[in-house]
Amino acid sequence: MTLTQKLRYNLIGDRIFYKKVILILIPIIIQNAVTHIVNLVDNIMVGSVGTLEMSAVAIVNQLLFVFNLCIFGGLSGAGIFTSQFAGAKDTEGVRHSFRMKIYIALCVCAVAIAVFLLIPKTLIGMYISENTSVSDATKTLGFGLDYLYIIIIGLIPFAVSQIYGSTLRELGETKLPMIASVAAIGINIIFNYVLIFGNEGLAFLPFAPMGVVGAAIATSLSRYVEMLIIIISVHKNSEKYDFIKNVYKSFKIPLDLCHEILKKGVPLLFNEFLWSFGMAFLMQCYSVRGIEVVASTNIASTVGNMFNVVYFSIGAAISIMCGQHMGAGELEKAKTTVWRLLFLSIISCLVVGSILLSLSSVIPMVYNTTDTVRHLATELLCVLALLMPFNAFCHGCYFAMRSGGKTIITMIFDSGFIWLISCPIAYIIAHYTNLNIVPFYLAVQGIEAVKAIIAGILIKKGFWINNMVAKKD
Repeated sequence: MTLTQKLRYNLIGDRIFYKKVILILIPIIIQNAVTHIVNLVDNIMVGSVGTLEMSAVAIVNQLLFVFNLCIFGGLSGAGIFTSQFAGAKDTEGVRHSFRMKIYIALCVCAVAIAVFLLIPKTLIGMYISENTSVSDATKTLGFGLDYLYIIIIGLIPFAVSQIYGSTLRELGETKLPMIASVAAIGINIIFNYVLIFGNEGLAFLPFAPMGVVGAAIATSLSRYVEMLIIIISVHKNSEKYDFIKNVYKSFKIPLDLCHEILKKGVPLLFNEFLWSFGMAFLMQCYSVRGIEVVASTNIASTVGNMFNVVYFSIGAAISIMCGQHMGAGELEKAKTTVWRLLFLSIISCLVVGSILLSLSSVIPMVYNTTDTVRHLATELLCVLALLMPFNAFCHGCYFAMRSGGKTIITMIFDSGFIWLISCPIAYIIAHYTNLNIVPFYLAVQGIEAVKAIIAGILIKKGFWINNMVAKKD
């Protein structure tokens, strides 16, 4: 086999391979795309009320981002085993990992709710620049508290949806989570408009605009809709989703499996907490440049995430497909699958990044905000577009290492990098220089290129390939 043929084999799959990828990938892409489009719509709706309202919601969403990723990280440890149990056709193993997810999610929710209720002003106040006027700072804090106190109501149903949805995706069933998410998103959009604008948006409504409070109610309501759809559908179709049979009959989990899940899962939980807290820290560093920077980075982040759905979804596909291959003992297939999906991710992002670059000056125009905020958002979107292939490669490598249970290395690679490299650089630039926000943002985000090189070396070594559910003699 020539070098060209070898590269082609390693990077490009056959029709059967891509058919399997599409069946897994398309529902995830649709779910993620619709979710981020709605986040964009939410952003625009709240932004039309005012820049301070948009900044307040952005700050609270940054705090919720930490919670969301802690749920994601906490469930991921059990999820590694779910994928491999699925590959090994071990239904009882899937059932045990599902129960473990319930315990983990309850603990994360309890801690998050306690923190949000005990120190909300401190958390929100960290993102309000000292240069902000007293009047604007007070209003932003007030809007943020109004939003946070209501959004807390939706944390538990969100966690329950993630328990069910993540388990289904790890089994290769991506359609039902997509349907539940899309239905909930539809509810969110409708009630967002109705509650945010009230009788100013629809004259026949009997109540006044509710602003950020309306946005929070709509989001929390949508969480309950998503939870009910997915729970009812799974239990109603227990023949298809056989892991759910008798899952609540007992909450016992074999101690050795519990130990293994915690050994793999705790580093992932800490990783997601540290990484999301690191992202929150970066946001705080950017916010030193003023309240308009908070608004512009919020726009860039929301729009950027909408364009990142392709590589986000490919990362999920890597986790599912590689986990199942390793659980089935197909270790070489797992390695080949990773490189093929990483290549697909990079090529996709070259296309998507080009589209984002071409639309970077158009999208911010839909926001009812200042010209300064729009201009900054445009420049930040250009930065994100240029770095998208590097981000995609790192994201895919993270999921590959995680799928084999190498969670300590994953934590060092992910949150270790952001806290040891990105955060110190951001802090120094924010507090010891007068560097404009655009080169500041580029300097911090551009470090991802270095991380991509490290990621490639780690994946090539193949140390992450590991069957954790093989029956021991």
